[in-house]
Amino acid sequence: MKIRFYNVRILTMADDFRVTRGEVQIKGNRIAYVGEEKHTREEWDREIDGDGNLIMPGFKDAHTHSAMTFLRSYADDMPLLDWLNKQVFPREAKLTPEDICHLSKLAIMEYLTSGITANFDMYLTPDTIAEASVTCGFRTVITGGMNDFTQSLEEMEEWYCEYNHYHPLISFQLGFHAEYTTSEKLLAGLAELAHKYKAPVYTHNSESLTEVQQCLDRNHMTPTQYLDSLGLFDYGGGGYHCVHMTEEDLRIFKKRGLYAITNPGSNVKLASGIPPVKKMLDMGIPMAIGTDGPASNNCLDMFREMFLTTGLAKIRERDASVVDANQVLYMATVGGARAMGLLECDTLEEGKLADLILVDLHQPNMQPLNCITKNLVYSGSKQNIKLTMVNGRILYEDGCFTIGTEAEEVYKKANEIVARIQ
Repeated sequence: MKIRFYNVRILTMADDFRVTRGEVQIKGNRIAYVGEEKHTREEWDREIDGDGNLIMPGFKDAHTHSAMTFLRSYADDMPLLDWLNKQVFPREAKLTPEDICHLSKLAIMEYLTSGITANFDMYLTPDTIAEASVTCGFRTVITGGMNDFTQSLEEMEEWYCEYNHYHPLISFQLGFHAEYTTSEKLLAGLAELAHKYKAPVYTHNSESLTEVQQCLDRNHMTPTQYLDSLGLFDYGGGGYHCVHMTEEDLRIFKKRGLYAITNPGSNVKLASGIPPVKKMLDMGIPMAIGTDGPASNNCLDMFREMFLTTGLAKIRERDASVVDANQVLYMATVGGARAMGLLECDTLEEGKLADLILVDLHQPNMQPLNCITKNLVYSGSKQNIKLTMVNGRILYEDGCFTIGTEAEEVYKKANEIVARIQ
């Protein structure tokens, strides 16, 4: 497809937060031109008048458990470990691989309505997660969720080799669920894999005070220090949540170039705490934002996550000036792409992959246009997403999905799955 967006405001996120006027041309799955409007005789499959709306890189949801849509508003109002052990794990055991495929499609639809063009998904069956994403045309980076109860080192290596050559929309990163669910033997084996492939490793890290204290009791080290001592982070990677971090933990993240992927909606709902986002940014620790799963959030809304990221940081520091909205917007786009290894999807530039969104500025919450980038963070919402494109294909436009299946069929199947496993 050849698609031309004209009469648009453009935020490339390539070097600053400057918004310009012009056009963006898409040829195949790549961005062919970004700049002032051209008047040529070239033929296009579609020419879209942007009506002065904003075109920008899509958001990257850097930590998700997509298929947990089946637990949305079901496993609520519980402490983290009780939530996991009494609600989540028992019901997850009843899911089939086919269930996970269908439930992931529901999440993908929600990502698209929020302007999210890629997710970093940790869940049980990479094969059916990949199937859902490819069927829908969505971009997914899968990460391992290995622990003592599910997945294995052999599977981790097999998946790493397979899903990094499976489909242009799919890639795979080494990962495990958490220190408190994974034996040292498995962790040491995963470290060997990381060294073999010179690959980064990702995991839940220091999400709750209980988790950190239990690790200290077992290993006389915090989770970050313990995992680093095993060589897991020698080739980078990152941690999800990173709420209860010591000074030494932060130094390790800085030294190893680890991404701290914050999940404020989930952290608030589970009362996990507020991470030291200002400190991380001041130290130059790379950061990204994730929604976490729809059982702990419960929605997959990057606008809400952006607002909470800066708002909670201001409360923690008691300083309204910290964690500028533009820093947060960078985390939600470029930071997320780079945390996920999507280096061709981070900015809106010629030659990059065409993963982009069109934001409706003709709504009261985006007016007046004093500062468009700060409007996105402080007052923007999912209602402002007019169009979401992934890999050069428009998958969502003005409330309608083009994902190879009907929306109502996805909803029906999700409710059937829930009814069966309760």
